[in-house]
Amino acid sequence: MGEEFGGDRKSETFWLSDPIDGTGHFIRGIPFCTTMLALVDKGQVAFALIYDFVNDDVYHAELGKGAYKNDEKISVSDRTLQQAYLHCEVNSNKEENRAVLSVVENKANLINTLNSGFEFVLVACGKTDGRIVYNGFGKDYDFAAGTLLVKEAGGIVRNFKSDNYDYKNLNFIATNPKVYEELVGSEDSIENLM
Repeated sequence: MGEEFGGDRKSETFWLSDPIDGTGHFIRGIPFCTTMLALVDKGQVAFALIYDFVNDDVYHAELGKGAYKNDEKISVSDRTLQQAYLHCEVNSNKEENRAVLSVVENKANLINTLNSGFEFVLVACGKTDGRIVYNGFGKDYDFAAGTLLVKEAGGIVRNFKSDNYDYKNLNFIATNPKVYEELVGSEDSIENLM
């Protein structure tokens, strides 16, 4: 099942594929493009692979077994929200979403490459500190691989107003534990705006 071809999401086990995440970047020669695969088994993402073909680096994770860049284990950062660089995919064309984006902009530095696979890799390696998607633009094949990679790298991945993550719910936060606690676990949680 993927962006470029059909498939069956009703199967118990299937692959989600995005052959070129960041096609526009790829066409223009901008290096923020990846290939993503996620294995969904019994409703849960069980394996993830993101290939940064520009730099020839393979990022992979298996549920419960950690996250890796090639053969080297990777982990999320330990930065606080004040120190954080966050990726935020929020459809600001919708007025009700602007408050969420505004609060995040006021609490952290935002960085946007317009490519979810590349951004998930940055978060999982601790180069940036989190990715927020709220009424964004992507589909399950844009997020499934990256969310498992961040989780297995020691991050917290949760759907908003939930203690869990369901890859079919496209509103989520994937970040390090400190940033998660400051953005969602505090009294002034961004979830209060949703």
